[in-house]
Amino acid sequence: MLRIEQVVKRYGGFTAVDGLDLTVDAGEIHGFLGPNGAGKTTTMKMVCGLIRPSAGRITVDGIDVTRDPLAVKARIGYVPDRPHLYERLTALEYCYFIAGLYDLPRQETITRSHELLALFGLGEKIDHLVESFSHGMKQRLVMASVLLHRPRLMIVDEPMVGLDPRGARLLKDVLRRQARENGLAVLLSTHTLEVAEEVCDRVTVIHRGRRVAVGPPDELRAGGQRLEAVFLQLTEEAEAEDAARRFT
Repeated sequence: MLRIEQVVKRYGGFTAVDGLDLTVDAGEIHGFLGPNGAGKTTTMKMVCGLIRPSAGRITVDGIDVTRDPLAVKARIGYVPDRPHLYERLTALEYCYFIAGLYDLPRQETITRSHELLALFGLGEKIDHLVESFSHGMKQRLVMASVLLHRPRLMIVDEPMVGLDPRGARLLKDVLRRQARENGLAVLLSTHTLEVAEEVCDRVTVIHRGRRVAVGPPDELRAGGQRLEAVFLQLTEEAEAEDAARRFT
C-alpha cells in the first residue's frame, strides 16, 4: 500500500531524511519510532504530499505522490500531532465540512458522520461547538472525520497525546478493527513504546533520518528485552556510528 524508496529530504545543508526505505502493507499497523528530530513528521508530510522529497520515490496504492498528489490525497487520511479545527462549527458540521472536501454523497455523509461520531464516543456531542471540546475530544473528532471517506492508508502522528486511558484504548481498538476488517494500512508515529508493542504488526526505528531497524516488535525484542531498551540501544548505536563517521 505504501512504498517509500530511498527518500531524501534536504533543507539547505541539513538532511532531515536520508535514504529512507519503508513499506506498509494493506491491513498492517506499522509503528514509526525515533527520537525527536529523527525525521518522522517530515516523512509523514512527504507521504501526504505536503512536502516534496529532494530525492527518492513515494507511492500510495501504486500512485506516485509527486506525480499525482490529488489521487493520493483521495486515498489517505492524515492526523497531525497538532490538528487544527474550525472551532465555531459543531462536531456534526465539521464532519459535513470534511465530507464535502471529498465530495461524498449527501446520504452517505449523514450516515457515516453519525456512525463515526458515535463510534468515537461523541454521539451525544454532535450539536456541541468544537470550541467546547477537550483536547482528547478534539483528537477523537479528527479521527472520526479522517475515516469518513474510507481511506486506504492512514497517517497518524502521535495519536495518543492528550488522550485519557479510555480514549487511548478506544483509538487503539478502532485502528485494529479498521486494519483487520477493512484492510486499512496505518503508519503510526509514537513516542509511547507500549503502544507500539501492543498495537503494531511491525515497527521501523529511524535516527537522524536513517533507518536503523525494522521488524515485528517480538523480533526486535529478541532476548526478552522491552522495546524501550531496544529503542535506546539502537539509537545510541546509531549516534555512535554517526560520531565515528564524522571523526573519520
